[in-house]
Amino acid sequence: MGHLIPLVEFANKLLTRHHISATFIIASDGPLSKPQITLLSTLPPAIDYLLLPAVNFDDLPPNVKIETRIALTITRSLPSIRDAVKSVVDRRKVVAFVFDLFATDGFEIATEFKIPSYIFYPTTATVLSLFLYLPKLDETVSCEYREVAEKIQIPGCVPFNGQDLLDPVQDRKNDAYKWVLHHAKRYRMAEGIILNSFKELEPGAMKALQEKENDNPIVYPIGPLIQMGSKSNDDNEESLCLKWLDEQPNCSVLYVSFGSGGALSHDQMIELALGLEMSEQRFLWVVRCPCDTSSATFFGIRDTNDPLAYLPQGFLERTRGQGLVVPLWAPQTRVLAHGSVCGFLTHCGWNSTLESVVHGVPLIAWPLYAEQRMNAVMLVEQVGVALRPKVGENGLVGRVEIVKVVKGLIEGEEGKRVRSRMRDLKDAAANVLGENGSSTKILSELAKKWKSNA
Repeated sequence: MGHLIPLVEFANKLLTRHHISATFIIASDGPLSKPQITLLSTLPPAIDYLLLPAVNFDDLPPNVKIETRIALTITRSLPSIRDAVKSVVDRRKVVAFVFDLFATDGFEIATEFKIPSYIFYPTTATVLSLFLYLPKLDETVSCEYREVAEKIQIPGCVPFNGQDLLDPVQDRKNDAYKWVLHHAKRYRMAEGIILNSFKELEPGAMKALQEKENDNPIVYPIGPLIQMGSKSNDDNEESLCLKWLDEQPNCSVLYVSFGSGGALSHDQMIELALGLEMSEQRFLWVVRCPCDTSSATFFGIRDTNDPLAYLPQGFLERTRGQGLVVPLWAPQTRVLAHGSVCGFLTHCGWNSTLESVVHGVPLIAWPLYAEQRMNAVMLVEQVGVALRPKVGENGLVGRVEIVKVVKGLIEGEEGKRVRSRMRDLKDAAANVLGENGSSTKILSELAKKWKSNA
């Protein structure tokens, strides 16, 4: 979903602004999820999708990393992808083939049909800079990256501790790392990389990516692409959230959500609940069932119990006038756009981050998995729009630390600073998406180039 949402927005912009239609070719290892089906059902008639036969993973161990599953989904679907491309080429003039960041093994199919290959990169310029730098880093560092004593300098970026690099590069013996490296080495085969970010948000990384002396493909920053409306199967949930927010004072509520898949351990969930209560600040919290693996719900494990049952005894009663706790889902874009919301405690997923930027909501960074630790470092240390709680020796963010960072964001001087910086970024985002904005112009240049191929 994290990749599909901005891709759908990209396709919609190509259609509405430049009259370029699109076909999604979707490889999978099973049925589409309900959110995927809901999102794809909103596509206009000029944008369609082909769902390929599911690949079989019975030969893989149950604990295989998600990056390995994604990469193998593509490689095992190559015959079906080729058939799908042929069916589209037989009916329509295809001017470009846009691949997911883990789908570069399809480049040869594009070459066979003489279609230019592009990569759609749904996350940050910072992580893209790491991807393009990874082959060199792999050659120059012999140990695990987390064991490197000094910080790692990625071109154009704030220096990173090795343990903050994205999850699949943390174990270089694992297949997930080998797949990431494999795709990173193929990135320079692409004619261009379409990036869901913008210069004012990541100026250093963007400059490094676009320097003429490097041999990177052309990078097209066209962000921020965000989902303008989110839908639920239950209108009552949406009404409940928005009605409650309507009753709160302006700029007084902390929104707490870990995305479509982020989950906390039960112990961490208890600490967060008690920290929110002790802060005495208003909050709207989207709760999921606890899980020992922070990303488990995102990658296939579904909530089967009532998440509210895992909260501390008496918590809901004690905080009834202070907060609202909703299970599983909230209308996030509408929540962030609401005047009573003054902060967002987030897992730092890039879609959520961009939604916060567009609506000018400062952040508390609480990364869980994938590239989210890199996002958190960048947002705190480089961009200056987030505060980050300290993790205790027991591996948990304690309730006292949660009180400190929540009050710091809503009432403290640090909060004023990040709020001011986020207001500036909100204005910058609006400008780049305007008629004469850089993202609008870059998308127009790309569309013009593709139309010249017709």
